[in-house]
Amino acid sequence: MALLTDQIFATGVTLNDLLHIVITGDTSQNPAGSSFKATVGQVASLITGSTGTSGTSGTDGTSGTDGTSGTSGTDGSSGTDGTSGIDGSSGTDGTSGTDGTSGSSGTDGSSGIDGTSGIDGTSGTDGSSGTDGTSGTSPVSSFPYVYGLFSQIDNSNVVSGTTTETSIIGNGVGTLTVPANGFQVGDSFTVKMYGDIGASNSDQLRIRVKSGSVILGDTGAVSLPNISNSHFNMEIGFTIRSTGSTTNAVINSSGFFTYTANASGSLEAASFSTTNNTTFDTTISNTLDVTAQFDTTAVGTFIYTEIFILNKVY
Repeated sequence: MALLTDQIFATGVTLNDLLHIVITGDTSQNPAGSSFKATVGQVASLITGSTGTSGTSGTDGTSGTDGTSGTSGTDGSSGTDGTSGIDGSSGTDGTSGTDGTSGSSGTDGSSGIDGTSGIDGTSGTDGSSGTDGTSGTSPVSSFPYVYGLFSQIDNSNVVSGTTTETSIIGNGVGTLTVPANGFQVGDSFTVKMYGDIGASNSDQLRIRVKSGSVILGDTGAVSLPNISNSHFNMEIGFTIRSTGSTTNAVINSSGFFTYTANASGSLEAASFSTTNNTTFDTTISNTLDVTAQFDTTAVGTFIYTEIFILNKVY
């Protein structure tokens, strides 16, 4: 049997490698103790106890003396170089030939005389410009122009407490005037008026349509019923039948004046249709006016216009 001391050393040890141990206190296998295996890690954990006190360091030993160096060997001798060959001699250069003589240059010929320049011709005269053509005439419409002439923008004066004839046309834009000779035969116009009215029973109202002092239409005295803050409207039409001075010019005027009575609640009206062929004159300026006149000065009797529009319709 090989002895433990005959075994070779392991090349390396890990904590999992096995050791053979004898536990003397365990007599289950033999009165002298029992054999078991254990890992290096188990044994290491048993023998690692608390660290003891460190021992004192020993004294350093004396250093030994250095040995003597050996002598260097001698270098060998170098070999001798061989001799160089002898260069050959160079050949001699040939002699250069002589240059030939240059020929003489010929003489230049004389320049010819320049001829004289010709005379420039005269420029031709410009032709005259053509005359401008005449302008074309503006197109003429086969129909008369239709347009608005006047539009009231403020309420008219309130006619009340007076028997004086007073205009009921308020301030507006446009014009109520046709200049002298501005009318043509067939010219036609319309007036639309709207406003407020009040009266006591049997009060009389007269409305006149005029050009200056010339009367074009007249309702005459209209006897009114009892009217409290009611409304009225009036429509008037005019047509020029002939132009010229008085007795030659002719204008026809027609109109309707309507209002609401308190008692019946129905519309009541007055109208007129007048042909003026005696005092109307188109050779002078004409300015339209509409007037109202009461026969009483009672404060509750009144009339004024809120809207007044004059149009040329032909």
